[in-house]
Amino acid sequence: MTEPNFDKCLYFTVSKLNRTITRIAEEEFSRIGLSPTYAFLLMLVNSTPGITPTELSEKLFVTPSTITRFLDKLEGKGLVRRKGEGKRICVHPTEASAAMQAKLDDAWDALCPRYFELFGEEMCRELSNVAKAAAEKAK
Repeated sequence: MTEPNFDKCLYFTVSKLNRTITRIAEEEFSRIGLSPTYAFLLMLVNSTPGITPTELSEKLFVTPSTITRFLDKLEGKGLVRRKGEGKRICVHPTEASAAMQAKLDDAWDALCPRYFELFGEEMCRELSNVAKAAAEKAK
């Protein structure tokens, strides 16, 4: 039997790339004590006070139950608060999360230069465009 060539498999190649990209994002956001997904959620809440868990789920491409779990953890840390507004639950930033925004921005701003250094600016833009188009098509 011949050895399989995994480099021709979309799953394998995308997973391999994802591990590298994730490691860099985790390094940057770990400086402020958050995983990338928690940081992105917090940035959305800070920029959109009153956002609903459903909207967060759609924007972050995670299930509603995962958003609930993330919000539970962030609420426990005093970084967000949920408030019933009519029939919906809305998520609001706290003073603590607003105070973290500059650090969130710094970590976010550090990502692109690190990716550019590794892959080159043109390849980063191409990868982002292809990944976005593929994600849209997969909806």
